[in-house]
Amino acid sequence: MEKFESRKYHLTAKLVLLKAISDIYPDYELTFRNSLNNGVYITVNGKEYVCEEDVEKIKERMNEIVSKKIKIKKTHFNSERINKSNLQNIRADLKELLETTGIVSFFIYEIDDYKSYFIEELYENTSFVNLFEIYSYDEGFIFKTLENINDVIQIPPMIDDKKLAKVYKESSKWNDIMKVSCVGSLNRINLEGDIVGLIRVNETLHDKKITKIAEKILEDRDIRIVTIAGPSSSGKTTFSNRLKLQMMASEIKPLMISLDDYYIDRDIIPVDEDGKKDFETIRALDVVLLNKNLKELMLGREAEIPKYDFSTGKRKSKGEKVKIQKDTIVILEGIHGLNSSLLEGISQNHIFKIYISCLTQLNIDSHNRMKTSIVRKMRRIVRDSISRNFNAEETLEMWDRVRRGEEKNIFPYQENADIIFDTSLAYEIGVLKPAVERELIKIKMTSPHYEEARKLLRLLNYFTTISDRYVPDESILKEFIGGSYFYNY
Repeated sequence: MEKFESRKYHLTAKLVLLKAISDIYPDYELTFRNSLNNGVYITVNGKEYVCEEDVEKIKERMNEIVSKKIKIKKTHFNSERINKSNLQNIRADLKELLETTGIVSFFIYEIDDYKSYFIEELYENTSFVNLFEIYSYDEGFIFKTLENINDVIQIPPMIDDKKLAKVYKESSKWNDIMKVSCVGSLNRINLEGDIVGLIRVNETLHDKKITKIAEKILEDRDIRIVTIAGPSSSGKTTFSNRLKLQMMASEIKPLMISLDDYYIDRDIIPVDEDGKKDFETIRALDVVLLNKNLKELMLGREAEIPKYDFSTGKRKSKGEKVKIQKDTIVILEGIHGLNSSLLEGISQNHIFKIYISCLTQLNIDSHNRMKTSIVRKMRRIVRDSISRNFNAEETLEMWDRVRRGEEKNIFPYQENADIIFDTSLAYEIGVLKPAVERELIKIKMTSPHYEEARKLLRLLNYFTTISDRYVPDESILKEFIGGSYFYNY
């Protein structure tokens, strides 16, 4: 077998799944919703509920297709070759995508008489994808395939992300409110001149949710510390400041503390398995000092909050001396905010934990998902270029290390949160598009990141450009494209 590639394996298994469903339930269509429980959550349009009996039929048919070692035929197409008569015979979501985008390339893959399109490469026959798991979940089912986890090729372990599942359902309702389901419908709204209305509704929904979070915190008078955690490029800075404003509007004066100021000196920060400084580990923070400062504040004493100088990689000689009132709430922002070892010795009754991330994103169509880590990567590329003078190649070079740190230090704790906030915006890729393209085209063919840059550029071709002038200054998106009230560039 050729070198294992998780993405290629998953997509090939997805084609086998689509073929199996087509054989068993020819009148039904799958919709690939979102990542969940270490797999993908899928619903079957036309079926209110997928039971275990349905799941067993699907697995049995998939195993038959795999065992037959059926050749997977590939045809390279672009949207220019699809004429109007062809468009009448395809799914509505795909039809809308092709009608609203420029010339895009994709592959048509066939198993016997079943065809589907993908924008990435698949294996050449069905025998490559003989290991997968399916189980009934909520209204649909979870589909899991082999992944490379810490250099071990395995199916990810079973988990139940109940809180995340709730967020995904809420996000789906939001998309219904905005009348945007896939990229094609977003493009249609943009081309018809209604994008300003969509942006306003999307931003209002964000503001409404943040207001509700602030109200929930203030209902419990025991809460003294709010921790805000999330992976890279989630919008933690903007979210924290918007939450602060909501509290101030309720006559509470919060104290903002960033975990970044508790980094130890750069020369003693631990290294990761690649020998690089591991800024993602909790061991890179002075947790002892943090706990000391927080306990002092909780007791009404003065505490000196450190200030970290990132240019020197050392803590400044003098910090900021602060003292809080009895009703002051400390907002503690940083990637380790959900880790219980961060606040040892402080009663959990005094702590409210918030997890934020770009959790959902519009699918390209009902069969082709867009991973939210890709959206965060695009956010990071743009922000790095304007705030740190990093080029796209430098951002892509560090991205794998950032992702490994998230897997170790953030994602295992997300279900510990009291509330989860989805920072994604349905329209954001259209706004990010010109800036991301501008940075990616600078990556030369000799770069090890050239192919990744090409993949991202091909993905961006599916989106129409949306002007950034319509994005309000307090938007989470402004943290990444510039012009935010809350972010120092």
